Amino acid sequence: MPTSEAEAPRASLISVVFDKVVAPPLALLDDVGETVTLGISTLGWLVRPPYRGWQLLGALDFIGAGSMFIAALVGLFTGMAFTVSTIVGFRQFSAESMVGGVVALALTRELAPVLAAVVVTARAGSTMASELGNMRVTEQIDAITTMGVSPVQYLVAPRVLATVLVMPLLAMLFGLTGMGGAYLVAVSWQGIDPGVFIDKVRQFLEPADVRMLVVKSLVFGLIVSVICCKRGFHASGGARGVGEATAQAVVSSILAIFVADYVVTALMTQL
Repeated sequence: MPTSEAEAPRASLISVVFDKVVAPPLALLDDVGETVTLGISTLGWLVRPPYRGWQLLGALDFIGAGSMFIAALVGLFTGMAFTVSTIVGFRQFSAESMVGGVVALALTRELAPVLAAVVVTARAGSTMASELGNMRVTEQIDAITTMGVSPVQYLVAPRVLATVLVMPLLAMLFGLTGMGGAYLVAVSWQGIDPGVFIDKVRQFLEPADVRMLVVKSLVFGLIVSVICCKRGFHASGGARGVGEATAQAVVSSILAIFVADYVVTALMTQL
């Protein structure tokens, strides 16, 4: 058998192994590198004039004010559902009085920042990705560059800054409405004494827990905005490519939120 024919199956096997095993991690590293590069570039443009206040105000209105209702609604039902589940478990040990403190702790440290970030990703992050993707495929970003304006400063920086600024506020709103739902279920439905409920909240909740909420929200806001802007900024392939970029932005952002949640929790717990 000729040497070329004998080596053909081996070359085909190597190609398959590379495509299935080696290429995905390399693509992931390349994607992470592009995202980090865009994030660093964005942070650099934030401190350089000209400062585009109207762009920032528009982003604050869309991301912050536009997400308040859905964040509050999700927070309300999250608090109600978590309280019901907690009471069922604690009732086995006759510890229903601890529900207020436990729910407050869970909402402040985990549920409020994480789920508020997921809400912002689903509503605002997907829109940011699709808007920038449409601008990319219709060559509007190229036109901005041709006019001598940095598209990162003009399009990305205001969205990133607005998301970072409003995320802690939305997380706090999420937590407050969640506690309202918890109080409603625990006191009105389950008959827990309101004074005991509030006293346990004061007993369990500490300033460090609120600090964790704020820090996590700032980190999540930066991650979500940079990832979604990056996906849209580098979209290609017409309408189908924009749709795929938007879907990838949402999936990547949610995955990054949960990874960052573990990292931040582990680091702040050690401090």
